[in-house]
Amino acid sequence: MITKEMIERINQLSKKSREAGLTEEEQQEQKGLRRKYIECIKDQVRHQLEHNCGHDHHDCNCGCNYKK
Repeated sequence: MITKEMIERINQLSKKSREAGLTEEEQQEQKGLRRKYIECIKDQVRHQLEHNCGHDHHDCNCGCNYKK
């Protein structure tokens, strides 16, 4: 799950990176946070694709097993 604190920390590290550079430890933290953020977004998209084909008719044949 993406928290507000995670996003704030990603933004802090990004700003610091542009202004003064990051330590090795901060670079690793930034990399890990970005990875978690991207995985959360991928999970959200996967979930939406698996649970919503967008069809609102009875005879959907896209493979989603839509039932009204």
